[in-house]
Amino acid sequence: MIALKCLHACGVAPFSRLAWPLPRGGEPGAWVEADPDACASGIHACHADSLPYWLTEHLWMIELDEVEAAEHKLVARRGRLLDRVHAWDGSAMSDFAFDCVGRAEALLARDESLAGYVQDARTSARAGHAPVTGFITARVAELADGVEAYDAERAAQARWLVVRLGLDGLG
Repeated sequence: MIALKCLHACGVAPFSRLAWPLPRGGEPGAWVEADPDACASGIHACHADSLPYWLTEHLWMIELDEVEAAEHKLVARRGRLLDRVHAWDGSAMSDFAFDCVGRAEALLARDESLAGYVQDARTSARAGHAPVTGFITARVAELADGVEAYDAERAAQARWLVVRLGLDGLG
């Protein structure tokens, strides 16, 4: 199965700190194996519709084997990086962040008590922290309209990412 993997610079995983073997010369990276457990171990990745929950500054296509679905993620026995999603660059990150801020500002127009949170989203976007801006905006939606609004905001973010990054067919 082909899915998405969010990593930090040099292919470092945000939670395990594993430095993933990177693809070289047009060949996929080496397989990485681990016992699958949704919250403790295994190879974690996601479909595009869960991407906002896991965003980092680097996005990769990953091949997974022996996959189980969990909430907002996939857990596999093994995986290997295929290619970086180069469309997730500084420009896309900035555009994503400010798109999120626009939705937060629309909520602020209805409820002035959200002003501090919306200012946090603006500050985060200006600082280039797209994943954090997405989270703040989802929380603003939740504060304004309830738990379902958090999920609806994350779904809107996922749709934006799918279109902008050309991720059709990845969930």
